[in-house]
Amino acid sequence: MSDAAQPTAAEVRAAAEAVKTALDRHLAAVERRSGDDDPAVYEAFNQLAAAAEAYDELLYDHYDEVTPFEIPGDDALPPYTGPEEPNAISVLIRRDYAVAEPQRLLAQAGRVEAADAEMGTGMGAGTSDTVHGALGVLFGEFEPDEIASRHKEFGLEEGDSTLWVTAADEPADPGDWLESPFDQVDPERVVCRFDVSAVFDDELDEDEDDDLAGDEEPADDEDADAGDLESDLDEDDLGSGLDEQDDEDLEPLDATDR
Repeated sequence: MSDAAQPTAAEVRAAAEAVKTALDRHLAAVERRSGDDDPAVYEAFNQLAAAAEAYDELLYDHYDEVTPFEIPGDDALPPYTGPEEPNAISVLIRRDYAVAEPQRLLAQAGRVEAADAEMGTGMGAGTSDTVHGALGVLFGEFEPDEIASRHKEFGLEEGDSTLWVTAADEPADPGDWLESPFDQVDPERVVCRFDVSAVFDDELDEDEDDDLAGDEEPADDEDADAGDLESDLDEDDLGSGLDEQDDEDLEPLDATDR
């Protein structure tokens, strides 16, 4: 930022006062909240976060100093404010893949293209010669759910995925959102959301490792004594029961007796 555009000391002071005011409003909203999802608390939280972020930026620009505030990301959904009985819903899905084996991807797309050529359908020969062309062939042939369940066959490796279900008063008009399918999502109308990520798997693995480490205990004296007792038994003691049997009992059966 240039010297001419730097904030003044008065602007920094005003931003600090705005943080104090936002703190008071947030505390008051928390004290008066009607439940866990009180929209007033949510709004006061956002105002406090915005004020703290603005103050942090101005303080740095003018004094080259920072605050201890860490503004959390807005990952949590706001309270649901949509209709209690939605007349329509939209399901938004995003799945990420890495192209782990391009040759496998090209080979699978080539098979689809060859089969289409035999039946006189398809987009024409040579479409699957490139990775982006092969992706177009495969996603044009198979449903996304089928590709998700068979992704390894297509040379793909799963990444993160998310699914959002949003409520609406009425179905959208035909062609209304096709150019920008995810731009009109209202977070307050999200009925439910499901996220899948390797990050969650790593966290679970770490928790399991911690639990296993905590469960490891040295053997107690009783177990140790049992082990010593077994080692004291000699072969004669273990075989004494067999010595009492007659030789006839140990003879193999004839074929007619079996």
